[in-house]
Amino acid sequence: MKHFDVAIIGSGPSGASTAFYLGKQGISTVIIEKETLPRYKTCGGGFVNRGRKDMPFEINEVIESEFFAVDSYFNGGKIYYQSSKEKPIITMIMRDAFDNLIVEKAKEFGVTLLENHTLKSIDFKDNKSILHTSEGEITANFIIAADGVLSQTAKMAGWKEDTRKLIPALEYEVEVSKEDFKRLSTSIRFDIDAVPYGYAWSFPKKNHLSLGVLTTRKGKINLKEYYRKYLKTLGINEVIKEDAHGFKIPIAPRTDGFVKNNVFLIGDAAGFAEPITAEGISNAILSGKYVAEALIESKLEKSLAEKLYIEKLNIKMLPELHSGGTLSKFFYNNNPIRNYILKKYGQHFSDLMVDILHGDKPFPTNVSEKLKAKIKEKLF
Repeated sequence: MKHFDVAIIGSGPSGASTAFYLGKQGISTVIIEKETLPRYKTCGGGFVNRGRKDMPFEINEVIESEFFAVDSYFNGGKIYYQSSKEKPIITMIMRDAFDNLIVEKAKEFGVTLLENHTLKSIDFKDNKSILHTSEGEITANFIIAADGVLSQTAKMAGWKEDTRKLIPALEYEVEVSKEDFKRLSTSIRFDIDAVPYGYAWSFPKKNHLSLGVLTTRKGKINLKEYYRKYLKTLGINEVIKEDAHGFKIPIAPRTDGFVKNNVFLIGDAAGFAEPITAEGISNAILSGKYVAEALIESKLEKSLAEKLYIEKLNIKMLPELHSGGTLSKFFYNNNPIRNYILKKYGQHFSDLMVDILHGDKPFPTNVSEKLKAKIKEKLF
């Protein structure tokens, strides 16, 4: 039975990044992946600059395209803003190539990758765990649950109820005519209100479009219908090929902790997607870095590692997610007060969001007070 200091379940950006940092410090680490890499991963593939600039290596080989401006439409296109930067705001990637790149970088530091291994169960014994996989047993001192929004590892470790806020999304990889692709491939586009309490997006890749729709409200909704309407908004009359992928995004973190026994939750398993844009890659990578630092700095001492991980999350990530959740509720509520504020301060708001996505400014943590002041100004 092979033993490792750390077993990471899942080879996405969070798990692969954790492995990279641990491997770099010589900590014996294994990535347990149920599929064969590279594997397709449902995702819009927009990697914002605040995440990219923190990458410990270049990702040029997996870049599909880069965009220096973001177009935002509200209320059926009645309100429009564009914000731009000299460096890319959003970098387009395909997750199969991107995730595999990080894993390969981790393997250079001695990290073990076990593909086609499905985790079946975990036995917690003394200070280590026995991981029962479809291909045999492995033991580890620590387990990192990086297996995404549906995390089976979290369930096995004792998170019985899901306290995250999960929202539905529908993404299509779409091949259109040369004329339409040429017309739509020059800009990143968000259409807020194209879906009730949500938005639609158009992300150009190297030779196709990633189009999608999501809503921030729970409940039944026919996202396919809104996707078809969005095709008309974009002026797409002919779809040559399209592959649909439905998924959920956690836009609020768990409220019942991120550590149980020796299992640490990161990325979507913890609920760390940014609530306004629902972008999850950046915080997935950042949480992977945080948990790796906690393990390294604690010298693999469990109670100290847990303490350090929670402290790191509370410095920046969790306060920003809380503020983002507050702003998201205002942002996606298409009412006269919101539209008034957008018309008056929309360009400033658009520029601020781009500054945040670009990594030039931190996420504001006094959102509630500022919104109350603006609303009071409108009402009185």
